[in-house]
Amino acid sequence: MNACLWTPSADRIDASNLKAFMQHVNENWSVDLQDYDSLHTFSINEREKFWTSIRDFAGLKAQTWGERVLVDGDKMPGAQFFPDAKINFAENLLRKNDGSEALVFWGEDKVKRSLSWQSLNEEVSVFAQALRHMGVKKGDRVCAFMPNMPETIVAMLAVTSIGATWSSTSPDFGVNGVLDRFGQIEPTVLVAVESYYYNGKSHDCLSKVQEIVDQLPTLERCVIVPYTRENPDISDVDKAVLLDDFVAEFDPKEIEFEYVDFNHPLYIMFSSGTTGKPKCIVHGTGGTLLKQVSEHLLNCDNGDGSRVFYFTTCGWMMWNWLVAGLAAGSTLLLYDGSPFYPNGNILFDFADAEKMTMFGTSAKYIDALNKADLKPKETHDLSSVLSMTSTGSPLVAESFDYVYDAIKDDLHLASISGGTDILGCFVLGNPIAPVYRGEIQCRALGMAVETFDDDGKPITGDKGELVCTKAFPSMPVGFWNDPDNARYKAAYFEKYDNIWCHGDFVSIDKETGGIVIYGRSDATLNPGGVRIGTAEIYRQVEALPEIQESIVIGQDWKGDVRVILFVVMKGDNVLTEDLIATIKSKVKTGCTPRHVPAKVIPVKDIPRTKSGKITELAVRDVVHGREVKNKTALANPEALDLYMNIAQLQEE
Repeated sequence: MNACLWTPSADRIDASNLKAFMQHVNENWSVDLQDYDSLHTFSINEREKFWTSIRDFAGLKAQTWGERVLVDGDKMPGAQFFPDAKINFAENLLRKNDGSEALVFWGEDKVKRSLSWQSLNEEVSVFAQALRHMGVKKGDRVCAFMPNMPETIVAMLAVTSIGATWSSTSPDFGVNGVLDRFGQIEPTVLVAVESYYYNGKSHDCLSKVQEIVDQLPTLERCVIVPYTRENPDISDVDKAVLLDDFVAEFDPKEIEFEYVDFNHPLYIMFSSGTTGKPKCIVHGTGGTLLKQVSEHLLNCDNGDGSRVFYFTTCGWMMWNWLVAGLAAGSTLLLYDGSPFYPNGNILFDFADAEKMTMFGTSAKYIDALNKADLKPKETHDLSSVLSMTSTGSPLVAESFDYVYDAIKDDLHLASISGGTDILGCFVLGNPIAPVYRGEIQCRALGMAVETFDDDGKPITGDKGELVCTKAFPSMPVGFWNDPDNARYKAAYFEKYDNIWCHGDFVSIDKETGGIVIYGRSDATLNPGGVRIGTAEIYRQVEALPEIQESIVIGQDWKGDVRVILFVVMKGDNVLTEDLIATIKSKVKTGCTPRHVPAKVIPVKDIPRTKSGKITELAVRDVVHGREVKNKTALANPEALDLYMNIAQLQEE
């Protein structure tokens, strides 16, 4: 058994939301649940009772919830939760309307401001009125090209208050990356920032916004949000209006909430785009709300008085997860910019100054702190911080040690994992149970998580595919422009019939029940926990005249994944240091900085199937010293030898 690094005190357990929720369930359903394991068993065996209890315990609002809780619960996909409900997402997040803080924002060391619940309600009201005035209605799409700042949350709440559908990316995306996403869903309105801060410098966005607007033919309005400049010149951006001008003629009034079906499209998220343009994953209103509120309240112990932070951008699903903290009554602490500007202490400065209770971050950030030899325990108070969550990639055992040695010893450290696909977690933290070194504590409530072998048989204590054997509310409603659900079914249900297969390679400890994730079992790249599609990189690299073709993989490297790009040169061209710099720059500007390869290596050939498709999985297996099981499917299996024992892949 791995070493136990932290155990919650009896007082902390008694005061937890989990303890109160178990009492709520026991009283309402005449059961006797005394620990997380028994609650988890109840949550998957009695799904109707469990999700009804979440709804009631969280005080979630609806015009009506209806009588039925679960229809066709044995079908995946096809199960329907609360099929008669009429609800509004924004109404459940705007649960307060007083002078206390709802949002606190730091933009590096340049901007610090806060927004009360009353002000949040007022700003949502006028934004929603402006949207309605221009004709935005239920089902329309509104997209955002925005930093993680209060205006983004205001816009999202305004959009969802009228039953429209929200989708967002961050302003470090390249134009092609934005258009590959938003171009598919035909938005009516784009909300975009004029510039943003990173590493102490402002980065202008208006030229990119202009290109994006010009190539979105359905767009009727582009609302420009000032950030680094009060009055930016937007005259070159078609259909553009400054935020203040957009809402100028409206006064705050009681918000008119449009009630929608439980599965009405709330968010459109995007897959990584491994085999082409990113898939557009449609998430329903009610399922997203139930799942995220359950995690905030029970697994993170957030609620009234909590001050919740997650280091995220608006291009990552953790932003969508973070904002649901409002439905738990929490104050959200928003940060945008570099987590290491100017000296690596900024997020801990933020924690102390704003009395942060939950510090959410990534495994890569924790590893970077360790490598920088930072010891926040010695430089900061951090007495308010009760929990730290880590996601994006597996948190290695050494990083568990670092957190307790260098950050805080009395801390609930929760490694968590789920994804864009479910807008929540399959496995996550338990604030009333011990933390064991290198392990994710538990399976999420309401999630029948198991590990399967390749034959579809459950296994324990050995590595296998992470699966979910019963339907849950936050399963996607479907994919955009996928009328027969063919792509949706292929994404999650192709390997095992009627079983969600997530594509993670995991094990579940027989003694502790803890989970260890060994990485993705498919070809998706995942550096720093940000899902990256190879097709997006190919589009940039292969536009260069010197490059004939390329193939990209993720290499497991020191507890994370790094992007490795192999290139076949065109003609007599040579891969010089200058060309490598050009490749990296093009990938950075055309995609995002996270897409930039750690290594660019020349090769003579790329293995491909008989139908002509390149085979990332086979190359990845060779690089990691694993057997390629199906060489007979390859047209040129001899090409795999080119990827064996490459010295550069053993170097930093």
